[in-house]
Amino acid sequence: MKKIGMGLIGPGFVGAHHIDAVRRLGDVDVIGIAGSSQQSAEKKANEYKVDRAYADYQALIADPDIQVIHNTTPNYLHLPVTLAALAAGKHVISDKPLALNPVEGRTLRDAAIKAKVAHVVTFNYRGNPLVQQARGMVAKGECGNVSFVHGHYLQDWMTDPNVYSWRSDPAKGGSSSALGDIGSHWCDLAEHVSGLKIDSVLADLTTVVPVRYSAGGSAEAFSTKIGGERTAVTVQSEDLASVLLRFDNGTKGSFSVGQILPGHKNDVVIEVNGRTSSLKWKQEQQNELWIGHHNKPNELMAKDPSLVSPEARRYVHLPGGHQESWADAFCNLMRDAYQWVRDGAVPEAKPTMLPTFNDGYRSTCLVEAMLRSHAGGNVWQKVEYVPA
Repeated sequence: MKKIGMGLIGPGFVGAHHIDAVRRLGDVDVIGIAGSSQQSAEKKANEYKVDRAYADYQALIADPDIQVIHNTTPNYLHLPVTLAALAAGKHVISDKPLALNPVEGRTLRDAAIKAKVAHVVTFNYRGNPLVQQARGMVAKGECGNVSFVHGHYLQDWMTDPNVYSWRSDPAKGGSSSALGDIGSHWCDLAEHVSGLKIDSVLADLTTVVPVRYSAGGSAEAFSTKIGGERTAVTVQSEDLASVLLRFDNGTKGSFSVGQILPGHKNDVVIEVNGRTSSLKWKQEQQNELWIGHHNKPNELMAKDPSLVSPEARRYVHLPGGHQESWADAFCNLMRDAYQWVRDGAVPEAKPTMLPTFNDGYRSTCLVEAMLRSHAGGNVWQKVEYVPA
């Protein structure tokens, strides 16, 4: 089998995980890396053991040995980099959020469909087998009609005011910080597991740390490097938010996000309450699915290939009792993405789990509605989304 050539643009925190995941597939060659300069690209290429280093993304896109582009650049570069890759007929796997706003998101969604290439957004929590187990149980009616969807995504990596990155700069990260960065993950999980679409939102946003101190660069996510002379920067985007939800069938929901909450490292919780039972999945205990009942003892389902449903089994790679991780779920998403590439990237060949640019565009619409809700005085706002 001929290997697929992959190139990565923007080798920051998550870039290393893209490279690790595709190498685990066995049928993908990591051909090259493009950075912000030749020096930085060569440094990362050496670190990741990649042969080719490019000073700009256009040169990498032009490499005839590369068929798939991974875009892990800061948010403001998603539009030009991805459009250039699509214009060159390359398949694209983009980190989330897909774009800075719905206009850019729709532009990328429509361009990807027109290019007839594989287009994937890394809503990687879909790759967890017990997320797929929960999704299947809801879809089969095993929980009854859904009445409530709720949860949170809480982190603490921005608790220290000395942590400053491009995510806090609206020109580079966009108008939203916590909602765009991690709220997008939660909303995708909520819609994916429940099978419902968020119709309208009421959001309350807060900036708990209004002044941060920059050392002049942009720290990678979760970086612990603090030091040097620092400059005070006023931050406008939210680092804490709570949102009420109405889904398209009338079901209610709510969630909170925050990145300044001590002790919460990557605390993702999604719960779906049906009329006959409830399902709850926690990312930090991702090998367990809680099943709640009214008239009999609750259950705790462990990840086990002999117990999960057929649609979830393909995402389980170890026997019961052998814990699988964040990186394994990320690899599951990449496995589906590259299978779609091998199958010709036609719409009917796309694996059901795989999130596309349409999901990425929809996510920008959700976040934009939340920003409008808060700016309007915490009022209900309808999600303005245009189907493909």
